[in-house]
Amino acid sequence: MESVILVNERDEEVGTMEKLQAHKEGKLHRAFSVLLFNSKGELLLQKRASSKYHSGGLWTNTCCSHPQPGETIIQAANRKLLQEMGIEVELNESHKFIYKAQLDNHLTEHECDHVIVGYFDGEPILNHHEAEDFKFLSISEIQKDAKTNPDRYTCWFKLILNQPELETLRVPA
Repeated sequence: MESVILVNERDEEVGTMEKLQAHKEGKLHRAFSVLLFNSKGELLLQKRASSKYHSGGLWTNTCCSHPQPGETIIQAANRKLLQEMGIEVELNESHKFIYKAQLDNHLTEHECDHVIVGYFDGEPILNHHEAEDFKFLSISEIQKDAKTNPDRYTCWFKLILNQPELETLRVPA
């Protein structure tokens, strides 16, 4: 069973809980969202596998998950990025935010989400248990489609799309 790290409002660890149980109870836990941009400034999106226990078949950021106990955010992001998308790149933390949202299947996402950024010019190798499709799009194209078709995107990704920090993340370092 996979666990998540429970945190308080200051992102300080307060315990662990089985992942599905934390989502059933809406417990605040640590998470991360990876955003990979190409040299054109386009964001690599993934379409979550339809078989996922929540938000299946929705478009979202490049990769997202939860660190395991004893694992740093960057270590976890590298692990999941390789597992889901077959990609290894240098990653850096941009910022974090807390949100709470109702999901499908009577679950609640209550996360302290660390936004992680990297740059990638290539084609991912999808793990089809995790992601069923991908595409590169400009932020403006994504924002426009997310406003027109909000039900196509995950709740956390729509929040990230509206954060002011996003404007500074598009150009490779």
